Amino acid sequence: MPDTPPAGPARPPVTADDVDLAVRLAVSALRAAPPDRWERPAGTLTWTCWETAEHLADDLFAYAVQIGPASPPLDREVPFAYAPRRPGGPANSVHADPAAGPEGLLTVLEASGALLTAMVRTRGPEVRAHHVHGVADPEGFAAMGVVEVLVHTRDLADGLGLAWDPPADLCARALARLFPDAPDADPWPALLWSTGRADLPGRPRPRSWRWYGEPRP
Repeated sequence: MPDTPPAGPARPPVTADDVDLAVRLAVSALRAAPPDRWERPAGTLTWTCWETAEHLADDLFAYAVQIGPASPPLDREVPFAYAPRRPGGPANSVHADPAAGPEGLLTVLEASGALLTAMVRTRGPEVRAHHVHGVADPEGFAAMGVVEVLVHTRDLADGLGLAWDPPADLCARALARLFPDAPDADPWPALLWSTGRADLPGRPRPRSWRWYGEPRP
């Protein structure tokens, strides 16, 4: 039997506006980074901050195009080609032009976020598309995009020397949608714990984790 998330109480949905807000807050925060810090490692990742931002843009692009076809595939990804720029780097379809500098990189991130925002806003709730953690609906892809933005911006903030403290209500909506077994804690620390990025009192971070993108009540 495949894993299925447990039923939970009624919850506020994750919307296109949430994707837009997450991306806007992230881009605004990242614009404060000194230009010479983008080749530093992003938090505990093995990628540089530049590579991590490209990976984030690629995630948002991939979620947008996955729900784009009239009949999205349910058993595979939309077959865009992807490849890393260096051994060990992220395998992306989206790459920013290095000559455009950090501001160009953030424009690419903003544009990918706008694609996902638009697709979630225009696709009906009956749409389903493939994801490795289960066939998802537009709200599921919106929530995945929000989590990608929130946690990877934290990785970037650690590497770039920036502060990053996203809104609790935004974190709470994404948690409720994707992590039905999330611990009872403040939403942002709970989201970091759920994605293996932080410990909680009495609860070391999990060594592996997943989310549930399947449609939920």
